[in-house]
Amino acid sequence: MTNEEQRTPGEEPSGDEVPAAGSEANASGPVPQEPGEADAELTVDDILSAEQNADAAEAEGSEDADPESQYLEDLRRLTAEYANYRKRTEANAALEKQRAIAAAVTPLLSVLDDLDRAEQHGDLAEGSAFATIAQKLRASMERLGLSSFGEKGDPFDPQLHEAIAQVPVPGTEQHTVLDVIERGYRIGDVELRPAKVAVAVGADG
Repeated sequence: MTNEEQRTPGEEPSGDEVPAAGSEANASGPVPQEPGEADAELTVDDILSAEQNADAAEAEGSEDADPESQYLEDLRRLTAEYANYRKRTEANAALEKQRAIAAAVTPLLSVLDDLDRAEQHGDLAEGSAFATIAQKLRASMERLGLSSFGEKGDPFDPQLHEAIAQVPVPGTEQHTVLDVIERGYRIGDVELRPAKVAVAVGADG
């Protein structure tokens, strides 16, 4: 007769008795897991959470460390940006002003050319009414910022001069302005026209 058959009703099994496989005790107990399975899942979550917390703590720490320095740095950056913007705005405004004056003055350049020709032919006698008018007109143009360029003896510069003639001159090593037919004019950085010149070149070409 087995131990189960000899047990009286209501009697608890002794500690020496081992429950049979598949009994209720085993069914209701914890299910064993593979070693490290739960730990692996927790470790991934913990790592992600730890990284997020570390980034947040670092950002918060940098802000709390010295907020005044951050504000000063932002202020310096904004001040530099505003200074650059102001310089660009002022430069553009000045250039637009020069262009507007140039558009108004350009039609008068032919009058200045006539005065130059009259002066070369001796028609602007000093003290004459015509000479006085020419002087006032030139002074008015200068007050508007008009300046001329192109003089005899200047080195020839294709950026400034328009060569309408080339004259072979013995002994010439560098192309130079031999004669000025029409002066060049500019207002500030705005060129109204190049100077029309005759260029002295070497006798050999």
